[in-house]
Amino acid sequence: MNKNNKKQKTIAVVIIYIIIGIIIYFYINNNIKINNTQEIEEISTYEEDISKEEKQISETKNNDENNITNNNNNKENKENAENIENEIIIHITGAIKNEGVYKLKSQSRVSDAVEIAGGLREDADTKKINLAYLLEDGMKIIIPSINDEETEEELITKQIGTNNSQESVKDESQNSKKININTASEEELDQLPGIGKTTAKKIIEYRNENGKFSNIEEIKNVKGIGESKFKEIEDMIFV
Repeated sequence: MNKNNKKQKTIAVVIIYIIIGIIIYFYINNNIKINNTQEIEEISTYEEDISKEEKQISETKNNDENNITNNNNNKENKENAENIENEIIIHITGAIKNEGVYKLKSQSRVSDAVEIAGGLREDADTKKINLAYLLEDGMKIIIPSINDEETEEELITKQIGTNNSQESVKDESQNSKKININTASEEELDQLPGIGKTTAKKIIEYRNENGKFSNIEEIKNVKGIGESKFKEIEDMIFV
């Protein structure tokens, strides 16, 4: 009997150990699974966070690039607008190396037009034109030649489609009943009382050399026009 009891006890102990081993095995496996699941979740969360950060960085970069592009476009448009406002277009012909139409900066002078057109020809007569004359948009400049005969043609004019300002002067005189001494031709000036062809030529020469008259009183600077002659014509002229 004692031997049987011992054997049964041994078997019972072995069974208990087996059961405990099985319990420990499943416990450990469950913990490993739980830990693995947590690690997978943490890795997934980490990857999502990285993805979000990368997306934010990409969006920020794209926004910055778009802002830079927009700023550059705005700056370029502004500069283009300013350049257009600060440009004038003139036509230069005569004793010049390269006749043509040119763009210049505003506040340019006749000398600037001469330079951009390649310079003066050897036969240019600079005594008949003022190289310091301030240009305006749409002007035509005619550089005279020493070989040119005397002419009534304006050396600097703003008239469109013609080399002679006489047409516009007629229109102005018809409308205002006065003569614009800044645009009048020799023929128009000759019609003023006391102003003959000689004085009319001197008025045009003065205008070419010194620029437009700033007021009608300035015409008294022309040789041959004194105070008394000015009184005769002052109600018939304007600038």
